Amino acid sequence: MYDLSPHLDAQVDPGTNLLISGPPLTGKHSLALDILADGVDTGDSAVVVTTKNGADSVLQDLSDRTTAEGAPVAVVDCVTRQQGIDAVRDVNRIKYTSSPEDMTGIGINFSEFLEAFHASQEITNNRILLNSLSTLLMYSDLETVFRFLHVFTGRIQSVDGLGVFCIDEPTHDGQTMNTLKQLFDGIITTSETADPEIRLASSSPW
Repeated sequence: MYDLSPHLDAQVDPGTNLLISGPPLTGKHSLALDILADGVDTGDSAVVVTTKNGADSVLQDLSDRTTAEGAPVAVVDCVTRQQGIDAVRDVNRIKYTSSPEDMTGIGINFSEFLEAFHASQEITNNRILLNSLSTLLMYSDLETVFRFLHVFTGRIQSVDGLGVFCIDEPTHDGQTMNTLKQLFDGIITTSETADPEIRLASSSPW
């Protein structure tokens, strides 16, 4: 089981994919990083696919949240090369794609990290964050993003991982949200006025 406390009063089964949904600036990214960092402190790996912040910023944010030394943390950076910084090269904990539109590259880099961590005898579980789906939808249509996420969430299920995905719900119409929700086992909602709440499909279907 994956323990989501103290941020949420819940445990979820291995292979679970969760969507964190809410308006901008309601703490979605921070909550997602906290969930990853809590796992890293207990021996889990963390893989972050970022379409908003560069890899160095993401690694620093995770480092600030965990006490684990030399933790198994990796980042797929979809931002830096898009900003015109072409000189960056893949290193041990960072792999780069050309932009959030390059979902083939994202999938390949993510799978390489996930396979390496999953094969490690020292890692108990694997926690994965993709931030954010809203950025992917800016560059590709809903059908393309849905196909990509179907494979992506399936890979997480196949290694009994925990997937966490952020989306700025108010920027998308109801059809888009209802289509994407089909891929997830639970939804965490954030707001400006209340603590985050989790709803699992097993207990309350969408």
